[in-house]
Amino acid sequence: MTTILRQSPLAGWKTLDQVVEDQQGTATLWMVDRSLTPRFGCKGPSAGEWLAAQGLPVPASANSWVEIHNGRIARLGRSEFLVEGPETIVSRLKSSPRAEGVYPVLRQDLALALGGQAARNLFAQTCSVNFAAMDPAAHPVVLTSMIGVGVVVIPEQIQGVPHFLLWADCTYGPYLWKTLLGIAKELGGGRVLAEIPGAQALDHESQP
Repeated sequence: MTTILRQSPLAGWKTLDQVVEDQQGTATLWMVDRSLTPRFGCKGPSAGEWLAAQGLPVPASANSWVEIHNGRIARLGRSEFLVEGPETIVSRLKSSPRAEGVYPVLRQDLALALGGQAARNLFAQTCSVNFAAMDPAAHPVVLTSMIGVGVVVIPEQIQGVPHFLLWADCTYGPYLWKTLLGIAKELGGGRVLAEIPGAQALDHESQP
């Protein structure tokens, strides 16, 4: 029996573990690799009804999300869904028989979390969406392009601090990370973190 181990698209990259803080000692901008978070994708005319039959909440409108246990379900357009959360939920969805009109979507995304007071400035420089004008309480899901890469973004605000969750095609992982890291440093740094289980500690300019 062969065991397949998942790897982050950034595995083998060493990102900065240093802390560059503002005068108040607060990290102004940080990034975290979340690519190994369990997730599941499906689409089709019956996808929403099938998820509801699994006992999960379903976003009522396109391009919105709802919270589940330590995770979320995002509705991408009218009939595609991204589920991210505990392994128990994701594994159950993967193994459950699918109804007619429900098709799996392989989710091998690069997944990042970004936050800090300078996070909106980073997005302002890299895509055309004005996230500052959005109300995170409305649970929006934004499908847009960021430095030439198609991304899904969920803007949030936690204790008055902007937070963003981002998903992109895994093949663009090193390019997206390296470019965003460079812009983050230009914006004055902040805390730039990597959570890459099993990744080899290499210089962030190097490739495996």
